[in-house]
Amino acid sequence: MKVKIKTALVSVSDKTGLEELVHCLARHNIQIISTGGTSKTIQELGVNVNDVSSITNFPEMMDGRVKTLHPNIHGGLLAKRDNDNHKNSQKEHGIQDIDLVVVNLYPFEETINSGSNEEKCIENIDIGGPAMLRSAAKNHQFVTVVSDTDDYEDIISELDKNEGSTTLEFRKKLAAKTYTTTAQYDTLISNWFLKDENELKINFSSPANLSSELRYGENPHQSAGIYKSSFQKSGIPYADLIQGKELSYNNINDADAALQLIKEFDTKESAVAIIKHANPCGVACGKSLIDAYEKAFSCDTTSAFGGIIAVNQTLDEETAQKIIEVFTEVIIVPEITEGAKKVLQEKNNIRVLVVNNMRGNKVNHNFKSIEGGVLVQSGDDKETKDSDLKIVTKIQPTKEQRSDMLFAFKVCKHVKSNAIIYVKNKKTIGIGAGQMSRVDSARIASQKNSKMEQSDENSLQDSIVASDAFFPFADGLLVTISSGAKAVIQPGGSIKDDEVIKAADESGISMVFTGTRHFKH
Repeated sequence: MKVKIKTALVSVSDKTGLEELVHCLARHNIQIISTGGTSKTIQELGVNVNDVSSITNFPEMMDGRVKTLHPNIHGGLLAKRDNDNHKNSQKEHGIQDIDLVVVNLYPFEETINSGSNEEKCIENIDIGGPAMLRSAAKNHQFVTVVSDTDDYEDIISELDKNEGSTTLEFRKKLAAKTYTTTAQYDTLISNWFLKDENELKINFSSPANLSSELRYGENPHQSAGIYKSSFQKSGIPYADLIQGKELSYNNINDADAALQLIKEFDTKESAVAIIKHANPCGVACGKSLIDAYEKAFSCDTTSAFGGIIAVNQTLDEETAQKIIEVFTEVIIVPEITEGAKKVLQEKNNIRVLVVNNMRGNKVNHNFKSIEGGVLVQSGDDKETKDSDLKIVTKIQPTKEQRSDMLFAFKVCKHVKSNAIIYVKNKKTIGIGAGQMSRVDSARIASQKNSKMEQSDENSLQDSIVASDAFFPFADGLLVTISSGAKAVIQPGGSIKDDEVIKAADESGISMVFTGTRHFKH
């Protein structure tokens, strides 16, 4: 069923695309009703507009808190056009039909993210907007509702195609989106009110919108899609794909792992992380980006094939040229030079993602679906500093060893448990991941090192070891010592700590406790 649009109510906080929209409404001789700043903007565009007060016969009041909350507005939105009782009520009270509502809500998310005080945040909680959207969506049989600037092109096309009318199918689609929008908005507000309470007291209503369907999930028989969060507009879902085909489920998962790891490193020092199957296979800092890349790549040249690379500085031509020598799936950068772009275009199968504000937000919460429910935890954003290190052995670590310890512990946080990392000069030289036994992880890390090109720089002798959790017994520590480790960083907290410390002292190595565990199951 097509409905002719005769009257539209337009009230928008975000004026993006408004000019094209109102000129389309004018072209179809649609009467426009508007409020405050929106009305002024429409007038400036040279389009006729009636103030909402001419419909309500009531002025805006209480600093704009009350302007559209009126029977003449909501009666015009909710009236069933085929219901005699409704039509009689409209006639009796002088309520005219409103056929189209274009509303986007006060920028509450932007307000809270800007660090505004509580009073300003509260004033940016929209009341009239959600009320109009919900009324229009409920009555979508007769009323068209637009809640997102991204849909302006569609509504313009719909009106032009149908000579100023909309189809039921179109109205229903927009109504569904509207309820998602208001649910997300209310959820954001609710979670803001709960911010000072237990951080796990969060609501789940529509946390994200489906951005695109993926070809398949982890395996070809699994369906998959990517959803964009409306609360945290950052990360891989919001990155710019400037080269290459659409990312797969596994690409996205690995890319996020790479992004979260590289965020650990300050941009003052060049850093590169190479990820494979959500685990790092090489991480390094260097004097330059190409230096960091070559160090990271050397850690595990076999696993790096087909990997995901993340860098923390502008990707330059020289580094790009080095990267394309080996097949790479995805490169994640904060910025890229024109020269680097041209180099990478030689390998058009490489996906290149530009992540704006790479040093910005980290993951607020982790969600895991389980049968019958959802597991939720806050993000592992605890940073260990030099002042957090508690020396527990007779031998103290040197300044250089402490620096490597902190580097190793950053990497360790992003390796699947049980995790053991060997490091030398801010470069991983052995990574053991995902084993049921910490002893096995230590052995695997050592075995990985044996495949590296052997040199003093790559030797496990005098290396630093990081463990994501405590050593429950001395056996795992002894494996690392026999491999050549001279200093160890670990959380501590085992009932066998004394036994482990004694083994370290007897072996003449230094060891520090952090008091922080970084399990990543």
